[in-house]
Amino acid sequence: MSGGLFALGLVVVVLTSASVLFTIVLPREPRGFQRLSAFVNRVVQVVFIALSRLARTYEGKDSLLAPTAPVALLAQLMFWAACFVVGYGLMLEHTTRHLGDAFIQATGAVFTVGAIDLSGPANPAVDIAAGATWVVIVALQIAYLPALYAAFNRRESPVAMLESRAGLPAWGPEVLARHQLVGITDTLPDFYASWESWSADLAESHTTYPVMLLFRSPEPWFSWLIGLLAVLDGAAMHLALAPSTASSQARLCLRMGFTALNRIAKVQGLEVDPDPSPEGPIALTFDEFNQAVEMLADIGFPMERSAEDAWPEFRGWRVNYERSAYWLADRLTAPPAPWSGNRRHLRSGAVAPRRPPQRSPGILDGRRPEVVVVPPAHRGGGSGTK
Repeated sequence: MSGGLFALGLVVVVLTSASVLFTIVLPREPRGFQRLSAFVNRVVQVVFIALSRLARTYEGKDSLLAPTAPVALLAQLMFWAACFVVGYGLMLEHTTRHLGDAFIQATGAVFTVGAIDLSGPANPAVDIAAGATWVVIVALQIAYLPALYAAFNRRESPVAMLESRAGLPAWGPEVLARHQLVGITDTLPDFYASWESWSADLAESHTTYPVMLLFRSPEPWFSWLIGLLAVLDGAAMHLALAPSTASSQARLCLRMGFTALNRIAKVQGLEVDPDPSPEGPIALTFDEFNQAVEMLADIGFPMERSAEDAWPEFRGWRVNYERSAYWLADRLTAPPAPWSGNRRHLRSGAVAPRRPPQRSPGILDGRRPEVVVVPPAHRGGGSGTK
């Protein structure tokens, strides 16, 4: 019996050590038993989502959800500690001859670096191994945090810069509208190129370290997910409405952007179609698209195609990323921006991006174009705040 418990304890210790290794040290997408830490993250997230129901505004919900990532990191560390205590406790049962005493001794060995023998005869080899294991885990965790925060900073800087280019919350048609309003459409190729590089970094960091998804932006209405969705929609509209003036960077940005979204969604458990039909259905309606096109026409954005002619190409692009983006937006309780899908935990409609008034003389003859957002009743179930 003791031999069987020792073997079981050894298996627990080895699997837990492997989970630590694949979570902290080895930069690759977690699979199989490596997803133990992802399960812990999800449990913490569900708890905080339930807690966020107490808030009545989106800002309040965001404040309650903000500690999710730090708490998940702490819970992950405690989960590993508990697994090591159980594993080493089972291994010590052969020495102590009592399972309860073995767990007490394992706890002392883990948290006091093997220096305390709390119950029963000592087993120096197991005690020292338990203490040494925990020291290594803590050291790795300390080194792990700077990598997370470096990835967080790389993610958030372009998102903050997006406020002046896509509104707050970000919206795809607003990307094109703002560049047209201030006469900087010539910067769009560089803009798309920067988001292509950003998407590649996002795909690597957020699939390697899934806990990054739980880190929310410093401001409630900022969101990497909504920002990326807005950039992809803007690029897709540009290619669909004005193909001769849209740069090749728009196409490359779209390709890398929807690849990143699909990879992240797949790691989180969504079944992703790797090659959807360009004629496949999407949740966004033609009426919503048409209203956005009319808004762009009102401000003078140069277009070569009508909404009817552009719709098939736009839909062909959006079918590649809409499902993943909507699913992640709901799962992460992202800001309720237009064209971003439903939220199970929010109840009112999408919030239109704020556009600053035109201060330059002569622009639009003093008119301020309205931002068009379809009311929730016409969207087949809206998203918004509680």
